[in-house]
Amino acid sequence: MSDTKSTFYITTPIYYPSGRLHIGNTYTTVIADAMARYKRSMGADVFFLTGTDEHGEKIEKKAESLGQTPKEYVDGMADQIKDLWKTMAITYDKFIRTTDADHVKSVQKIFQKLLDKGDIYLGEYEGWYSVDDEEYFTESQLAEVYHDEAGNMVGGKAPSGHEVELVKEESYFFKMSRYADWLLDYYHSHPNFIQPNTRMNEMINNFIKPGLEDLAISRTSYSWGVPVDSDPKHVVYVWIDALSNYITALGYATDHDEDYQKFWPADVQLVGKEIVRFHTIYWPIMLHALDLPLPKTVFGHGWLLMKNGKMSKSRGNVIYPETLVDRYGLDAVRYYLTKAIPYGNDGVFTPEDFVDRINYDLANDLGNLLNRTIAMINKYEGGEVPSFVSGVTNFDADLENTAAETITNFDHLMDTLHFSDALAEIWKLVSRTNKYIDETEPWRLAKSDVLADQQLLDAVMSHLAASLRVIATLISPVMPNAPIQIFNQLGLDAATISLADLKLADFPNGVHTVAKGTPIFPRLDAEEEIDFIAGQMTKSTKVKGRAAKAEAEATKAQTVDDWTNFDPEQTDLVLGEEHKEIRFEAFEKIELKVAEVLAVKKVEGADKLLQFRLDAGDQGNRQILSGIAEWYPNPTELVGKKVIIVANLKPRKMRGNVSQGMLLSAEHDGQVTLITVPDNLVNGSIIA
Repeated sequence: MSDTKSTFYITTPIYYPSGRLHIGNTYTTVIADAMARYKRSMGADVFFLTGTDEHGEKIEKKAESLGQTPKEYVDGMADQIKDLWKTMAITYDKFIRTTDADHVKSVQKIFQKLLDKGDIYLGEYEGWYSVDDEEYFTESQLAEVYHDEAGNMVGGKAPSGHEVELVKEESYFFKMSRYADWLLDYYHSHPNFIQPNTRMNEMINNFIKPGLEDLAISRTSYSWGVPVDSDPKHVVYVWIDALSNYITALGYATDHDEDYQKFWPADVQLVGKEIVRFHTIYWPIMLHALDLPLPKTVFGHGWLLMKNGKMSKSRGNVIYPETLVDRYGLDAVRYYLTKAIPYGNDGVFTPEDFVDRINYDLANDLGNLLNRTIAMINKYEGGEVPSFVSGVTNFDADLENTAAETITNFDHLMDTLHFSDALAEIWKLVSRTNKYIDETEPWRLAKSDVLADQQLLDAVMSHLAASLRVIATLISPVMPNAPIQIFNQLGLDAATISLADLKLADFPNGVHTVAKGTPIFPRLDAEEEIDFIAGQMTKSTKVKGRAAKAEAEATKAQTVDDWTNFDPEQTDLVLGEEHKEIRFEAFEKIELKVAEVLAVKKVEGADKLLQFRLDAGDQGNRQILSGIAEWYPNPTELVGKKVIIVANLKPRKMRGNVSQGMLLSAEHDGQVTLITVPDNLVNGSIIA
């Protein structure tokens, strides 16, 4: 039998060092680290890569504005990001920088190989370019277009909101178009390549089927980049340079490629949904052209949003991870981030939710379970954990089965990248163990002199300790410190924490707990901490922190759990100015259905309209036009979402296109948001 470990290679995107990373940026690296820790604990030989993407015009201009050379600027930013990963306890195996000498040489070799094969050709590019996004856009892809008095296009805004400028320059192009059919076949024959599946549908419907365009891959208008060996006036444009890092970090195209031979192809490449296109279209085509294997899975996770949309310094809603770690500890922040984004969807950060997760999940559920267990073992057993014996009380079997199921389900959820669900699975065992205390009533058993009751008490104490050992082990990929503290309080050696072959019954004999336990997650003063976080999220702490505090105090003035003083008939129901109450019989005439967005695009000649193609359980697809383009500058993000439609609205023509219903959305303070529903709802389901 071979002793060779299985290998596991996981990557994050390399971060663009144009500014400080916030908790949304940090999420990807935290879940990557959790996965790396999980696989190591399961016995795999892991290589975990992260780093920085340091070339480009934006960096060149940023450095110039600060009176620095580009290299001086990116050196400082790389150190700042490394410090952040140290704060977050990120256990990467390599931090690559695209300014590394080995990377630069390998990129030059990759470019030349593609040029020699005929996949790259020299041409001229003219188009609209966003410096901030490092991306070209066609007029139809822009969120907003500017025209002069004669009607000529003079500029516009990218979907990100950044300004574009007209660029005309000589450029090398990659023949993406020649590989479109191959890529589509690859998607269908490798259904796990893009996860979640909704991301694959978006790539097919919005980029591949409409026709792949050849990609400009060099620039001559700036010099901060990797020069093309055979034509040094050109620097390699961002995607060939940046995407190559996943193989150059392993030594590809060098004489020391042992890691490449060992770890490639990558098992999981984690990216935010905004860069799925580059990692699932450009990247696989590039690898295929190089005759290299493709990564096994590219996982495009959702965003961590604020109530008012994406995090943005200009909106004053950014929160930085260092701030939270300094005040609440590393484990609380890593737990929250991992739990915050459901599989395939976006998450929403609020100060209230962050504080609640600490108080309820960590302090109440897990913290109190540990505190009670240590106190009872000391009080009833003199600090010694009794030997584990299965099936003594009437409740042991259910706890034992729950633990076994939790371990199995946790492994499956981690392996399939359902990080939030994996934590929820652990908390099922936390909840079941707390319930076990209430069921067995150890305080009652301790008062009895009957031998059988003492045996029951021993079984209860050993099961509680054993369950805490399992819980601590399961949370160890996400929370580096709490498992060690739990093991120490139980009297166990923290060096033995391992997920491999984890079983409830494997609690060692002769273990003594600490004499007095210490709370590992103290309960927070909710009002004080919500106010603190709200203040940190604003552009001006002095002004907006007070406003946030006033809003929080007004909200808390109503105690929603107090039913005795609640009289709903005293509530002044607020309706829209143009709306009156309707009778229930009128409402019954409206048919609401679940529909899935299959494709979406802007309506030509109509700045406000989006054209949706939907599966609503009809005999074929239906089309609905909606005037929400202003709030969805990148509408392809809606592909795969489940929405609610008014299905029996009489069809009408808008701008020459039929609209067969209405999409439901919410409006507040001038912001319109399309209402979405869980992915597990069947298309065509009636909303009742």
